[in-house]
This record gives sequence, C-alpha cells and structure tokens, in this order.
Amino acid sequence: MSRKAFGFVIPAVLLLGACEAPPPRAVVPPPRPVNVSQITMVAAYPTKGQSEAQVGQDRYECHNWAVKQSHFDPSQPSVPPAYRVHVVRPAGSDVAAGGLFGALIGASVTRPRDAGTGALVGAVTGAAIGAASDQSRNQQADRQQVQLDAAVTSQNQAIEEQARGYRRAITACLEGRGYTVQ
Repeated sequence: MSRKAFGFVIPAVLLLGACEAPPPRAVVPPPRPVNVSQITMVAAYPTKGQSEAQVGQDRYECHNWAVKQSHFDPSQPSVPPAYRVHVVRPAGSDVAAGGLFGALIGASVTRPRDAGTGALVGAVTGAAIGAASDQSRNQQADRQQVQLDAAVTSQNQAIEEQARGYRRAITACLEGRGYTVQ
C-alpha cells in the first residue's frame, strides 16, 4: 500500500468509527429490594398480664411455629438480597474493528495503484458490517437484561409472599396466646 493511500485510509477509518453512536438505552429502574424485616416485624403486647419471661417464651414458640407453617425463617441469612446484573458491551467496538480490517483487506486485494480506493471501500463495508454486529450484540444484551430483571423480580415476589405468610402465622399464634399484635 502506498504512503499516500495509507495517509488517506487511517483518517477515514478513524472518522467512520467515530460516527457510530451507541443506540439510546432505556433506563429501567432496578427491581425494588425486599425488606423482609419490615414485613415480618411484629409488636406483641400482652393483654392477660403475661410476665417478661412468658412473653419471651411465647414469642420464641410462635416464631418456630410460624417458620414451620410458612417455610420461611426471616432470621436466616440465606434470604437472598435483591440484586441487579447489568449486561454491558463497549459501544462501537465492532464498527472500529470492522472498518480497520475492511480497509486492510480492501487495500490488499486491489492493484497497488488502486489500494486507496480499495481500502476506503473495504473500510466502509467493514464498518457497516461491524455496526450490524454491534446492534445485534446490543439487542442480545438487552434481552438478557430483561430476563435477569424478570428473574430478580420473580424471586422478590416469592420472598415477599413467604414473609407475609410468616407474619400471618406468627400473628395468629400470638393472638391465640392473648397478645395484641401490630
């Protein structure tokens, strides 16, 4: 490739790569985290003159019964926190690589005096193929993000339902033993 063609190809490839702007991504709020302690916390007030020792014993026994009934123990650290995974790819990476490789291939397959034109055609073609590849990868990343967010939301809903079941069970137990529960 001649020095003149090289001086033309490199700026053209760089300009083509700079033209690629990442597509706007929708900003989706993360799934809200589960606040298990807020759901499962109950205040029990004795209404039949129970002693502090009796209150502690009743609360302990009702907790164990509620765990068996709901299959949920809010005191266990195994209750997973909500999390969000972000699928990220660098914008325009395939455009730049496609433009560079296209220019090299275009320059190498043409006659020496047409190397600049071949490099330019190759750069444009390679950049276009790279842009299509970037778009495809971004769409795949968006689909994966939607699936991950749905899984987290589903997990949060299941945990919240179990926590509500625990609260219903411990409330029923404490009320049955003569406590007002809030």
